[in-house]
Amino acid sequence: MNLRGLIPLFVFFALIGALAFGLTRDPRILPSELIEKPFPDFALEDLEGGRIITPSVLEGQVSLVNVFGSWCVACTVEHPQLMAIRNEPDLKLIGIDWRDTRDAANRWLVKHGNPYDLVIFDPNSKLIVPLGVSGAPESFIVDKAGQIRYKHVGIISEKDWRDTLRPLVESLQ
Repeated sequence: MNLRGLIPLFVFFALIGALAFGLTRDPRILPSELIEKPFPDFALEDLEGGRIITPSVLEGQVSLVNVFGSWCVACTVEHPQLMAIRNEPDLKLIGIDWRDTRDAANRWLVKHGNPYDLVIFDPNSKLIVPLGVSGAPESFIVDKAGQIRYKHVGIISEKDWRDTLRPLVESLQ
């Protein structure tokens, strides 16, 4: 029996197996090397340009850090949920305005409302790259010690907040 003729068949089944495995995975779950590690070090201006922000703003209170931009269509879809989250007790909501201009970001926040306690201005991806952000919106839950505890890729829906993020935030408080 000639086994050489079976090699293409084995390769075919190996490819089918790999594809089948890939289809069982949730594409929104992207592993992050930063889970359980300190938030990356940075020194960036706030959106108004009046002060330098460092990771110390994340200490002492559980924070939801949300990456957004005025150019981001998905961020507009997510924004009403952030406006609802802003009233959560004992949660600091911090925005990172990414690849934007101050004028465009401020106009966008005036138009849609500003849910953030603080907005970090990152037009050149100085913080986004160390965070491993692949696109906006992305969000991080950071504990009181400044450790990243969870990464959420994509729009935060009401269900995401209710079933995953809020219980995590409550457990960290």
